[in-house]
Amino acid sequence: MITKPVTPPAEAPQIPKPASNYRWRIVALLFFATVINYIDRNVLSFTMIDDNFKKDMLGLPANQPLTEAAIAQFKIQMGYVDSAFKLMYMFGFILIGWLIDRIGTKKGYALGITVWSIAGIGTAFVGSIMGLRFMRGLLGLGEASNFPAAIKTVSEWFPKKERTLANGIFNAGTNIGVILTALSIPALTLAFGWRASFLITGALGAFLLIFWWILYSKPEENKNLRKEELAYINSDADHEQSQVKIPWIKMLSYRQTWALMVGKFLADPIWWFYLTWLPDFFNTNEALDQKLDLKTIGIPFLIIYLVSDVGSVFFGWLSTQFMKMGWSLNKARKTTMLICALCVVPIFFASITNNIYIAIALISLAASAHQGWSANLYTFGSDLFPKNMVASATGIGGMAGAIGGVGFAAASGEIIASVGYVPLFIIASVAYLIALGIIQLIMPRLEPIKKAE
Repeated sequence: MITKPVTPPAEAPQIPKPASNYRWRIVALLFFATVINYIDRNVLSFTMIDDNFKKDMLGLPANQPLTEAAIAQFKIQMGYVDSAFKLMYMFGFILIGWLIDRIGTKKGYALGITVWSIAGIGTAFVGSIMGLRFMRGLLGLGEASNFPAAIKTVSEWFPKKERTLANGIFNAGTNIGVILTALSIPALTLAFGWRASFLITGALGAFLLIFWWILYSKPEENKNLRKEELAYINSDADHEQSQVKIPWIKMLSYRQTWALMVGKFLADPIWWFYLTWLPDFFNTNEALDQKLDLKTIGIPFLIIYLVSDVGSVFFGWLSTQFMKMGWSLNKARKTTMLICALCVVPIFFASITNNIYIAIALISLAASAHQGWSANLYTFGSDLFPKNMVASATGIGGMAGAIGGVGFAAASGEIIASVGYVPLFIIASVAYLIALGIIQLIMPRLEPIKKAE
């Protein structure tokens, strides 16, 4: 087949920023949706340290003490439970990114919210590891909708120069979700038992579904959006709409797709490792001079994920500022991602220090840098692909992250039970630098797809 280059359109006139800011209300909606997504995702991480939950999942009587062998077996099994979530998360990304681009963001995201809410509530009624695996898999399938839907929404509601900041703001909802989980789930579990924790948090999705369906619409369909703001949102639309629609499978032939996939494949498993295992790390790691339990774990996680929130917004803002200074998209994105990658390197020392405060500080820095990395990597979908393929591109990237996460999650329980946390923290410290190096080899210069067969 002959490849025909697309003739670039004439440069669009500069449109001044409008006085109205309705588009930021949409980011607020995405932020709160992401908060609930991460609350439902992280309930398990905190109930994992509850002895009653461990006994129920292992099928042990309530009055039987937990032996070291039973705890080690529990950790191994939880690694496979976490792997089930990520496996279905992977398939969810394949399906939901394609589906959202076909049926639209509103319907696609509503379907995802429905599925993950059913899974969250259903977890309250499981009585075995196998039942838990099933519900966590269903949860992963539904929760895969969050980022393809959110990033496509940002591409629809924002011009390119504002997307990194918008992505950083909604992505900060992940940290707030973890913070709220850390502050509420231990108290709920102690007061009402672990089943109530899943039941109450799972029900939040029903309220989210109502708000999403009522409040969301595309910019051109929104009656509250002023004309000047719509013109500003579409200020770079001519360029993007000139792109030929690309079949899903064809996207795998583009370097842009592989750059996104590499960034997700190597970084996402590290973030999920933090989400799943940090409560247990602070609860059982022998190197630490203090141990955290359900009564004391809330404040350290408040610190870690508040700092992460700052990183998500700050590094999103930093990339935007670099572009405002005249830097190219390539230089702005990669420089910011290099800074993020370097900030993660010291996390190795968190696994060997005996000072819990040093460990908290190093993990906070690494988590903050990861969120900054993600805020910039998420824009690859909208920077490099036409708007009508943003959700599919994000879905393919998320699939790659989930593939990496499946293996890492399955191995984590075995490694922790046998040799502890040190090897996993070593991997975390170098993963981002390796990812950025490979991205540079694949795409020395980030640029949108300009031709299609």
